[in-house]
Amino acid sequence: MKASIVNTHMGNISIDNEVIAQYAGAVAMECFGIVGMANVNVKDGLVSLLKLDSMTRGINVTLDESNKLKLDFHVIVAYGVSISAVSENLISTVKYKVEEFTGLEIEKINIYIEGVRVID
Repeated sequence: MKASIVNTHMGNISIDNEVIAQYAGAVAMECFGIVGMANVNVKDGLVSLLKLDSMTRGINVTLDESNKLKLDFHVIVAYGVSISAVSENLISTVKYKVEEFTGLEIEKINIYIEGVRVID
C-alpha cells in the first residue's frame, strides 16, 4: 500500500494514494474543458476515455522524500477550448483543493493531453 503520511501533534494520519487520486480526479472533472481521464496503453499506443469509476488509472500520485505530492494527469480535453487556459485552471483548482483536503503540499502537477473530443 502506497500512502502519504501527515504528522500531527496527536499522531500520524495515513492517506492512501488511491484516495488522493480519486479526490483529484473528481476535482479535475469539475474543471471547464476537461472531458475525462485517459487510459494510455503504451504497448499499442492507444488512448481511451475512462469511466468515472476507473478514472484513477489516468492519475498518478507520488510522494517524495520531503513529503510533497507530485500529480500526473492524463486527460482528454474538449474540442475548441484553449489548452493552456484549461491546464492553468486545472492546476490551480487541483492544487488548492487537494492541499486543503489532505494537508499535504503539492510540489508539481504534470498534465498530459492525450486527446481531444467533441462534446455533444
